[in-house]
Amino acid sequence: MSDLKTRFEAAVAGSKNLSERPDNATLLKIYGLYKQATAGDNADKKPGFGDMVGRAKWDAWSSCKGTSKDDAMQQYVDLIQSLS
Repeated sequence: MSDLKTRFEAAVAGSKNLSERPDNATLLKIYGLYKQATAGDNADKKPGFGDMVGRAKWDAWSSCKGTSKDDAMQQYVDLIQSLS
């Protein structure tokens, strides 16, 4: 577990230094996996229609529902590595 956590933390740091900015769909996937890995299933109330960014982020996180924290960490690491 600690090896996965170390690789996850390295990927989080590396995500800030990608050579080019990923498209919005990929950014939302990164966000959703990060939130799932760090906070677990989304239990927050869905934002209203006026908050388009908040809704997109909420949907991205909710799409990861049921994924274990370890699986979300591994998927996050794999995604960041594929973008580097």
